[in-house]
Amino acid sequence: MPLSNQIKPISFLKAHAAEIVRNIAKEAGPLIITQNGEAKAVVQDIESYEQIQETLALLKILALGARQIETGKVHPATQVLSRLRVKRETH
Repeated sequence: MPLSNQIKPISFLKAHAAEIVRNIAKEAGPLIITQNGEAKAVVQDIESYEQIQETLALLKILALGARQIETGKVHPATQVLSRLRVKRETH
């Protein structure tokens, strides 16, 4: 569905809230709500929201890892595994 079909004024949300909630999971993409002609909110199904949050979390982890590599805060895997084995044996 084209994005232009997914942009509705806040009055549409007010008048059709129950219908929107029933249909939102079936629709391909979020519903953009406008107020005074400007985009103000997004309505989407919970599954899509959760997928986006998981994707963002993974991207943050990747960015952190890339920063650690750039700053030299890394150690060879063999060295880390050796230290972990020693810790395990001493506990």
